[in-house]
Parts: sequence; C-alpha cells; structure tokens
Amino acid sequence: MAIGNPYANYANTKIQTATPAQLTLMLYDGAIKFCNLAIEAIDANDIEKAHLNIRKVEKIIEEFRATLNFKYPVAQDFENVYEYIARRLVEANLKKDKEILEEVNEHLRVLRDTWKEVMRLSKQK
Repeated sequence: MAIGNPYANYANTKIQTATPAQLTLMLYDGAIKFCNLAIEAIDANDIEKAHLNIRKVEKIIEEFRATLNFKYPVAQDFENVYEYIARRLVEANLKKDKEILEEVNEHLRVLRDTWKEVMRLSKQK
C-alpha cells in the first residue's frame, strides 16, 4: 500500500473536514496566493506562469459568483465586487499588468479579512 505525499494527504483531509466558512476562507487565501505568484511571474517575465496563475484566481472568482444566493440582498453587492475583480483580472492577463494584480490582491485581502471577522463574530453568538 502506497502512503503517498504526507503533505497532500494532510491538505486533502483539511479540505474534506472543513466547514463551508473555512472552505470560503481557504478559497480567498488561495486567490491571494495565486495572485502573488502571478505578480512574481510578471516580474520574472514568465508570461505562461503569470497566465496560469491569473486563470486560477479567475476560476476562484467564478466559483464565488456561482455560489451566491440571491435570495439575500447582499449577494448582489458581492456579485458587483466579483464582477469587477473578474474584469480587472482579464485586463491584467491581457496586459500582464502587475499594478492591476496588486489592486485585485488588495480587494481580495479586504474580502478575506472581512470574512475572517464574520467567522470570528459568528463563533461568539
């Protein structure tokens, strides 16, 4: 029986046992990570790596948009933010513009930090 990669096993277990709130936080963290990797790739003039990492961020934003529940009015606000980020990511990818990616990353950090605060407050109830 093969044991495999212990880190990969740990990561899979972490994902499989996470709550929906924790999964959302992981997605925000992943989007930030991939955005940072795209910025580094642009700095290194690695166009393919930049493209691949920008596409990963785009896919995470697509997932957020697909899971919005519009029976709650706040969902439209999130849709507007995600739609803006998606447009900026396309522009950043076309131009390989790290300043746009830095702007996107700032928005992602604000969303992540807000989500972490929501998680913290919900635990206090």
